[in-house]
Amino acid sequence: MDKQEYIKQYLQETNQIAQTIDQAKILAVIDILSQIKAQNGRVFFVGVGGGAGTGSHSANDFNKMAKIQTLCLTDNVSLLTALTNDQGWESVFSSQMQMHNFNSNDCLFIYSVGGGSETTSKNLVLAIDYAKQQKGKIVGVVGKDTGYTAQMADACIIVPNVDQSRITAHTEDWQMIVDHLIVNLLCS
Repeated sequence: MDKQEYIKQYLQETNQIAQTIDQAKILAVIDILSQIKAQNGRVFFVGVGGGAGTGSHSANDFNKMAKIQTLCLTDNVSLLTALTNDQGWESVFSSQMQMHNFNSNDCLFIYSVGGGSETTSKNLVLAIDYAKQQKGKIVGVVGKDTGYTAQMADACIIVPNVDQSRITAHTEDWQMIVDHLIVNLLCS
């Protein structure tokens, strides 16, 4: 495929996702975040790889624009690496949630392609389990409906898979689009 054809195909796929993404799920996430804001709760963003970067960006947007107190649990590199060294990677998010007194007024927001499982991104699984134990809300934007996030979240936006070879790219694109959609709606 030549460059121009690739560009055309990628943008067509992006449009196809825009036409098929479940808007009711987006609204469900917005409703939960509106509730968190109204009760002065906090949003804890988690993700690995690209999801960590999106979580950091979202924490900025939610704090600054939507006036919702947030934390991105991958932003404090010293704490992240100390916990990884001392306790292991699997508990790095749940440990921080405990340190920050995550509670029933709070929300765990997950950005992930797969959504976590017993063998991949178990740190997301343990964070979800901890949020459930504390009776907090869980939302996510993921690329697969088979992961732990899609199964356990109170509301989860699943980015439609229009091309398996670009599932990561499209999921991460749409995580940022959803962030901007939600923040702009919550601050309007």
